[in-house]
Amino acid sequence: MPDCLTLAPTADPRVFRHPDGRLLSPPADWACVPPGDAGLTRRVKAAGPSWVVIERRGRKAFSQGLWAARAQIETARAALDAERSTGTYARRRASALDRRERAEESYAVAFADEVRRFLAFAPRWAALADAVATRVAAHATPVGSGTVARTKRIAIDERAEAAVIAWMRHQTTDYDDMRIERVAGRRREVRRELAQLSRAVLDLHRRDAPHAPAACSLCTAAAAPPSPAPKPDDAAAFDAFEL
Repeated sequence: MPDCLTLAPTADPRVFRHPDGRLLSPPADWACVPPGDAGLTRRVKAAGPSWVVIERRGRKAFSQGLWAARAQIETARAALDAERSTGTYARRRASALDRRERAEESYAVAFADEVRRFLAFAPRWAALADAVATRVAAHATPVGSGTVARTKRIAIDERAEAAVIAWMRHQTTDYDDMRIERVAGRRREVRRELAQLSRAVLDLHRRDAPHAPAACSLCTAAAAPPSPAPKPDDAAAFDAFEL
């Protein structure tokens, strides 16, 4: 495959930073392929030299598009449009979407089961465990949610545990309204403190003893109308608990 440089963006939309620190600008006859069309991006990369622009925010990386010769892009786009206009492509795409939908539904069910296993609530609180598992899975498993449930870096049981703690941080504590000092490590410290409180609340439901649901933050959150799953742009607001 032809060379594809990975560059970082700068304040100037046509100036990019090379890993060695150099500032580079694309040739006058180059154009940008916006992110979002993986098929076109692959074809342009395969057709000749290109630059991919990646913005890094903490541990996350966001594509800002692919730069390549305008003629290279137009040729790749024309070939792809011709392929996508065929009935064969439409049938393949419909089949692929159906397989993906079934796989995502299966994953959501498996993830909810892992959440129930982590909760390990007493029989008295079985209905609450089902409600929490449903809420956490609905929030964490959608594609593009940016939550810990979508990572492959840790096992699914660890993802379930982290997703429960993250969901509780936003649904059963005042985390979203807290004013946290901009001091290195302070936000992580707050999350850990809230995680300890959340684990204590979970432990209450692992014992077969009654309590007033109205006075329980978890019972209250599970009974409230569900909040919408985060959109990709909102993913940073629903970060995963750091184990």
